[in-house]
Amino acid sequence: MNRLRFLSILAAAALLALGWALPAPAQDPAPQRQGPPPIVQYDADDVFCFALYTVQDRVLKLTAQLYPLPDGADHTVRLEIDRDGAWTEIASTQVVNPGWTAPFRVEKWDHTRDWNYRVVHGDASYAGRIRKDPVDKDEIIVAAFTGNSNREREMKPDIIANIQAQDPDLLFFSGDQSYDHKRHYEAWLLFGQQFGEIIRDRPTIAIPDDHDVGQGNIWGAGGKVSETPAGHDGGYFMPVEYVNEVQRAQTSHLPDPFDPAPIERGITVYYTSLNVGGVDFAIIEDRKFKSGPQGLVPEQGPRPDHITDPDFDPLLADVEGADLLGERQLHFLDVWGRDWEKADMKAVLSQTVFANAAHLHGKDAERLIADLDSNGWPQTGRRKALEAIRKPFAFMIGGDQHLATVIHHGTEDWNDAGYSFCVPSISNYYGRWWKPLEPPVNHPGGPLPDTGQYYDGLRNKITMLAYANPTDDNYQAAGYGIVRFNKKDRSITMECWPRFVDVTQPDAQQHPGWPITIAQEDNYAREAAAWLPVITGAPGQRPVVQVVDEETGEIVYTIRVKGLPWQPKVFKEGKYTLNLADGSRKATINGLVGVTEQSQAGALPLSW
Repeated sequence: MNRLRFLSILAAAALLALGWALPAPAQDPAPQRQGPPPIVQYDADDVFCFALYTVQDRVLKLTAQLYPLPDGADHTVRLEIDRDGAWTEIASTQVVNPGWTAPFRVEKWDHTRDWNYRVVHGDASYAGRIRKDPVDKDEIIVAAFTGNSNREREMKPDIIANIQAQDPDLLFFSGDQSYDHKRHYEAWLLFGQQFGEIIRDRPTIAIPDDHDVGQGNIWGAGGKVSETPAGHDGGYFMPVEYVNEVQRAQTSHLPDPFDPAPIERGITVYYTSLNVGGVDFAIIEDRKFKSGPQGLVPEQGPRPDHITDPDFDPLLADVEGADLLGERQLHFLDVWGRDWEKADMKAVLSQTVFANAAHLHGKDAERLIADLDSNGWPQTGRRKALEAIRKPFAFMIGGDQHLATVIHHGTEDWNDAGYSFCVPSISNYYGRWWKPLEPPVNHPGGPLPDTGQYYDGLRNKITMLAYANPTDDNYQAAGYGIVRFNKKDRSITMECWPRFVDVTQPDAQQHPGWPITIAQEDNYAREAAAWLPVITGAPGQRPVVQVVDEETGEIVYTIRVKGLPWQPKVFKEGKYTLNLADGSRKATINGLVGVTEQSQAGALPLSW
């Protein structure tokens, strides 16, 4: 069969899987179709499954997810808000099919108060609450999830009850919301049934990963065609129509993309940013531009991405031409990292984290020397990403690995970049373990034996702070993460909660090793080589401070400081410019000389 014919058949099958191949509703007397058992159950008169929203720059974006409408049904959906006790229509839209989504965009949104909303189709409606921007809260709470395995089709009452008790300001689903590959629409409806009760009344970020778009792994390679669902040759295996519908269902409610230009073959992009209560989140697509390993790295194991040869030289894998985030996203991170309007702290949300942190894989716990699916590869791409992310002192949250970890990343030296929290899977049937063969350097103590400084399998410098390995009693090591961003003291606290623990009980225990608290400035903990003058000023001032190397013109870093006095560090001697901003007030001071003795740097009174 020629490739064009093959893709035509695959495209037809994929479009059916988007919605037209759903099993009949539970109350429909028509016989069930032959084939796989139904993923989701619903009643014949059900219209809405769930709805997701975000608000950014006074723009509300909300996507309602519908069950299939009957033939001939009206495709108009209305968005209403409760205004002084009466439902008032503020927008209407047409259902997009395949996929049965109803996307809304409302500008000039009043984000200073809560609004009850409902989406309406005929006599059917679905209600929720759009929260005000929590700028008045000292602590912004994020609940983070990954990996919703199709081995567990049941509802998740334990997670729902815990999240309602912990009441986060933002939900982040980092990928693999669906594991059903060619049946994303059905699995997405089940996801909505499982998590809709917490999604309906708080902003939510959901980004698709490999299983969502029908692949075992994905190296997007800028959008080219992949010849295998394993994905190791780079690109997308499923038809463009399928990939774009998955992305529309999961991300159309996100703020507008930074650069909306599609990649190869018209595959859409969604990388963007979202500010919640003064914490500014960059949402990146760390798979979309990444090179596939096949043909770039010589195979040294059973498949192109799994290296098992103990004599493997990891530096040989760092080949010229291998990409990770791509120039477009590196540019985005640069622009985003310099923009601190309305921001006190910053974080990067990605599908996975920038390290190769698992040694043992699978049901037989086989040892891998290196896994090229991890964002530890390619190493040069990892370094570029971490250097961009540390410039605004950004914290990192990701998933995918089935192995919860807290890692302090290093590039040239240990701990000179940021911290990452890889959250555990919601449900997991493929185990991964952190089981190094060598002892740690600088073991920090605590309940976990294998913490400290290591090289990962690709010889990246990492410091392991915590890990949650599968055990005989808990093979899944499943759960979710909570991250608390304290804007007042500029701390970040990571919590790692196992499944089926009631967090409201006084004896509720997290995975061993958690919680962990770091300071915002730990995310660029590179050792200072010199110091600039101490910036002094009136109490309560929290200016944005940007340090520029006058020799190279490079921005060294940008941060909104917690308060004055504050002393900028630099990483080589020389002359520097400080750009200062606080609201409409701005100042630039040139020709500042970095000195090696911190106490001899002098003072710089801030006057506008």
